[in-house]
Amino acid sequence: MAAARHRTGAGPIVDSKSAAVAELMLEVAQCFFRIRALGQKTGLITSWGGGAFGFMRSLALLGPLTVPRIAQMRPTSRQRMQRLADELAAEGLVKFVANPRHRRSKLVQLTRKGDARYRELNARFRVIASTMGVALTEADIRKTTETVRQLSDDVKARSERLS
Repeated sequence: MAAARHRTGAGPIVDSKSAAVAELMLEVAQCFFRIRALGQKTGLITSWGGGAFGFMRSLALLGPLTVPRIAQMRPTSRQRMQRLADELAAEGLVKFVANPRHRRSKLVQLTRKGDARYRELNARFRVIASTMGVALTEADIRKTTETVRQLSDDVKARSERLS
């Protein structure tokens, strides 16, 4: 069945698929803000919005990284990630180590305390996740995850072309 198409003023033709994509993007954004609020309430996200859990997760999964590399992996600034790295270092959760590839850009690495904290936060995250989406099947959730990942990749590629 063909999608309904119409013009929006002098702009491009809008069809039902583009309307669905727009709706998905708005729902994902709304969901993100709700996830962030929940993360702040549960300690997975710092009070000023920095994603300590996500930062530590990157280090746990990928090993030591530079602050600029971590910032590239997220749609955020190096300065914001530096602030988070400094905050985590002050808590003894990460440390800065020499980088054999770059004299001035140190690597950020989880400490033993940081690894233990990451594992604790990950367990807490899994408990929260286990109570959500009860009306959905695992297949529905995995399909939705893949759909959002594809949309995210498309947004990232479009953003890079505009840079």
